[in-house]
Order: sequence, then structure tokens, then C-alpha cells
Amino acid sequence: MKMKSVLFAAAILAALPSAALAQGIIRGADEGVHDGANTAGPVGAVVGGVVGAVVGGVDGLFGIDQRPRFREYAIHEHHRSYAYDHEVVVGVVLPGDGITYYDVPAEYGVHDYRYTVLNDRTVLVDPRTHRVVDVIN
Repeated sequence: MKMKSVLFAAAILAALPSAALAQGIIRGADEGVHDGANTAGPVGAVVGGVVGAVVGGVDGLFGIDQRPRFREYAIHEHHRSYAYDHEVVVGVVLPGDGITYYDVPAEYGVHDYRYTVLNDRTVLVDPRTHRVVDVIN
């Protein structure tokens, strides 16, 4: 029965637009399924997965209180904004050359990603693939 609930939550996630399937949504859904199942069984897994996906999508990779703080941090760093000819959205792959990627300070808990500024918007980037995983502002 638990497997059906997990599969149902996965089907709901599959129905979301592909650009929305950023790390935060996937991680939030996964944590929600497990927490909901532990608390309220199969129904809790479904509800927890959906709620976790929504919360994960809103907060992205940052905790709820860290996102605004990081936004302020990035603004105060005054890094150059690169002109980017395409829409700045989650999932787009940036060039490896011509853009400077900066470390995210450890206090924000986002260890595996870097950030940069494109068209005056701060974005988190996977340094291995140069894929945008979160748009901060």
C-alpha cells in the first residue's frame, strides 16, 4: 500500500512542468513522502509528497529563512551582472566560459552549488553542468 502512495506522489510530480522540477521540488517531495508516511501512513505519504513539493519549489535549495538573507548577501556583493540572451529560468545550461561563478558561503547550507548574476538576477548553478538550479530574484 505504501508503494502505491509513493507512485501516486511521483505521478503528481511528473505532471508538473519540467522547468519546475528543480532540486528543491524533488527533495521536498521526497522528504514529504517519507515524513507523511511515518506520521499518517499511505495517505500521509501522498499529502506529504505534494506539500513537500510545493514547499520545496517555493524555497528551492535554501531553507525558508535563508533565501531572503542570501538574496541580500548577493546584492551587497555587487558582482557584475552578465548579459544573457535567453530567458533566465531553472534548467537552462549556461556557458562554462565568460561567466564568473561564485561560492555560496557555508552559512546558507548550499554546499554543492555556485551562484552568478545574469540580467540582474541571482541564480544558483550546478558547477559540474552549469545548469541553473534556482533563480533567487
